[in-house]
Amino acid sequence: MKQVIILVMFFLFGTNIIVSQQKKSSAADTLVVAFYNQENLFDAVDDPQKEDADFLPTSKKEWTEERFDKKMANMSKVIRSMNDNKGPDIIGVCEVENQAVLETMVEKYLSDLNYQIVYKESPDNRGIDVGLLFRKNIFKLASMHADTVELPDKYPTRLILNANLVTPNDDTLHVFVNHWPSRRGGSDASEISRITAAKVLRNEVESLFAASNKSLFLAMGDFNDEPTNISIKDTLNALPLSCDDIDKSKSSIPHLYNLAYGKKIHGEGSYKYQSEWDMLDQIIVSENLLMNESLHYVCPSFEIYKPDFIVTHSGKYEGAPFPTYGGNRYLGGYSDHFPVLAKFVLKKKK
Repeated sequence: MKQVIILVMFFLFGTNIIVSQQKKSSAADTLVVAFYNQENLFDAVDDPQKEDADFLPTSKKEWTEERFDKKMANMSKVIRSMNDNKGPDIIGVCEVENQAVLETMVEKYLSDLNYQIVYKESPDNRGIDVGLLFRKNIFKLASMHADTVELPDKYPTRLILNANLVTPNDDTLHVFVNHWPSRRGGSDASEISRITAAKVLRNEVESLFAASNKSLFLAMGDFNDEPTNISIKDTLNALPLSCDDIDKSKSSIPHLYNLAYGKKIHGEGSYKYQSEWDMLDQIIVSENLLMNESLHYVCPSFEIYKPDFIVTHSGKYEGAPFPTYGGNRYLGGYSDHFPVLAKFVLKKKK
């Protein structure tokens, strides 16, 4: 009888060990990738190399150290609230004055989230730059560079930042952070500037695919154009994505897919101009990130992230993002853009 009991116990515990090992060998993590326009995240110190006069204590905005610190706390609160209050695993940002601002944010407010910063100073006169934070306990930075966008009117604009992140499975994720030229002077008149930026990014795409058609490409940013505009749809050639129509047989020339396209078609947006929603903040991926086994997009997880506390709840701008300023009037809010995010599955090595 004792022998039977021992055999039964061995079978039960042995089975549990096997199941546990199987779960461990096929374990997967869900990663969150986000982008957030910080709406003029400036310090309160005069930089003679930049046009930052609007964000000083002596300006009409009365941008003090106290207000700067409040802004940092607010933006960090939004970032931390993502991903079930764990913060995103990768987040691109724009409208950041300098690297020191990001360093202060990470060290003072997000130190427990294991973020590493990727940043390069751009030639933009105002110094509103792009940057990237990634969780260094998950990814390793293999390399980084930044592409200059030379506009037809020679007006200096933001760099396109590229960070090549190595996953735990030794795949390289090529991440590009963008903040394309604004619609200053009108959407039609300024369109050529965004088409120029799109050509720079498209050249990067083609270089990556020429090296390997299995390249994992991800571009995020405030493109100042929508998924249906020429710069995105035609020049960059980012296609609409339907979860039901993902082609499991890869094409010889990999395509790009715009995760934000569906939101645009349904009338949603990340930025409200007058009474219209614009889908300016987007995430674009190569088709390999739809079908790659070790790292792939969870379709349709793309969302415009708008927790209640960053939404305006009354008045003319009800439903819009709750910003830091309304003109020169201090509101103490967050950003005039909603962040966007998407989920990816990372399958661990067996």
